[in-house]
Amino acid sequence: MEERWSTEHVLSLAPDPASRKAAGKLSAPAPWSETGWGEGVLWGQCKGSGSTPYRTAVELGTPAYTCSCPSRKFPCKHALGLLLLWSGSPEAVQEGSEPPEWVAEWTGGRRRAAEQKAARQQTRATEADPAAAGRRAERRAARVAAGAQELRLRLADDIRRGLAEPTPPGVWEEVAARMVDAQAPGLAGRVRELADAPQESLLEEYAMLHLLAGAYGRIDTLPAPLAATVRTRVGFTADSAELLAGPTVRDRWHVLGSRDTADERLTTRRLWLRGAKTGRNALLLAFGRPGQAPDLALPTGQTVEAELAFHPGARQLRAVLGTRYGTPEAGPAEPPVGLSPAEAMVEYGSAVADDPWLDAWPTVLTGVVPVLGPDGWQLTDGHRALRIRPGSVPESALWRLAAVSAGHPVTLFGECGHAGFAPVTAWTQSARPIGVSQ
Repeated sequence: MEERWSTEHVLSLAPDPASRKAAGKLSAPAPWSETGWGEGVLWGQCKGSGSTPYRTAVELGTPAYTCSCPSRKFPCKHALGLLLLWSGSPEAVQEGSEPPEWVAEWTGGRRRAAEQKAARQQTRATEADPAAAGRRAERRAARVAAGAQELRLRLADDIRRGLAEPTPPGVWEEVAARMVDAQAPGLAGRVRELADAPQESLLEEYAMLHLLAGAYGRIDTLPAPLAATVRTRVGFTADSAELLAGPTVRDRWHVLGSRDTADERLTTRRLWLRGAKTGRNALLLAFGRPGQAPDLALPTGQTVEAELAFHPGARQLRAVLGTRYGTPEAGPAEPPVGLSPAEAMVEYGSAVADDPWLDAWPTVLTGVVPVLGPDGWQLTDGHRALRIRPGSVPESALWRLAAVSAGHPVTLFGECGHAGFAPVTAWTQSARPIGVSQ
């Protein structure tokens, strides 16, 4: 059976703070009736303002949600409240129940929709015109190459003029628009970042962007893994179905941590995994529109047996989640094995040697103590120290981390890079993970 989720994990699914607050009011047994839990599905009926209670169900493996309420948020407050009830009051939700007919209809419909989608994808793949696809790819490659060359010339001109004077407002947005027209969204994104780059690091940013544009200009001469990395950095994407049709890696994946970032257009969820047998790191990405949480949720600290398909590249990290075998289960009884600060920087250096544009690499640090020094927060093992990347987490979260440590060594998962270490998850002597809030 599915292991009950923590309250922290349930609340991480909420699309906004208002939904979290509203769900808390529905986390007690009083408004709920006919609740149950079985076959990977959680359900119940919640009394609302009308005469008919809202029918709410959650498919735990995906997760996916359904509710008869009129809310346009996913998950709605009723789904979150039901999950909180299941998480915090086990006696209120009967385990091993038989799903009622309306729940069975919903799950059956989802299963049929998935089968139809797979059939449509198979049909498209069969009917695809390889020659036409090849011509489209050639046209795009030529446009990207022209855009990359234009960008190189622009950067070289700026260097000749000097970087002492700030670039006028709006200039980089115009250049980014040119890269979008050239079908190179990766270059466009890095160009936009130049507008906010500190003056003291501007030359470095120019150099890395010039290196990327130049690498695409001679991509046919690069080793295949590095060429794949360059294509990804420039903005070419891989189709998930095509990746899953190729080689996959099956393992019991330990969920090391997750983090959401949001802007006015999109919420991005990053989930980091480590294979129990292979030891491989993996990064899963999921996205949600405003008012909707990303649809992929795996509890930190637990394990899931699944197949992953990795995106091509010199340092394969990003992956696509394929077939899952069962539902998430309790993770290891001990914190994950990690590195010292010195070993972590060596590992990051090795990763950068493969991918020069890599800002950080997922890393577990073992036996470190968070301390506040004259130059800011650091993680030390008594021999070497890594600074905590400024701005990676709020100051209040660092003080909480220091309180959890209480001067004793902890295990930390996060991203280690040239700007420092960005903590995501902490373990003390127990194997229970503690999220380091953003």
